[in-house]
Amino acid sequence: MKLKPLCDRVVIKMVEAEETTASGIILTASAQEKPQVAEIIEVGPGGVVDGKEIKMEVQKGQKVITGKYTGTEVKLDGEKYIIVRQSDILAIVE
Repeated sequence: MKLKPLCDRVVIKMVEAEETTASGIILTASAQEKPQVAEIIEVGPGGVVDGKEIKMEVQKGQKVITGKYTGTEVKLDGEKYIIVRQSDILAIVE
C-alpha cells in the first residue's frame, strides 16, 4: 500500500535517534531524546485550504524538523508514519 496525502498534508517518517554521542558514549533508550528530524515520504498537491491558496514548499526526500506533538501517527505495512500539515514543519535540514 501507499499513502497519498491530500491538500497541504505531508507524510513523514521519523529519523532514528543517535545511539552514541560524538564522544562515543552509548545512550540507553531512556536517555535518547525523541527525534524531531524526519524524512518526507510523500507530499500533497497543495491547493485551496480554508479559502487560501497553499503552495507546497517541501519536496519528497527532504529532511525536516517538526514540532514534538504534531500530526497523526499511522501504521502501514509495519512502518510508522506521521501525517502533518505543511505549516507544522518548522524547518528544512540542508
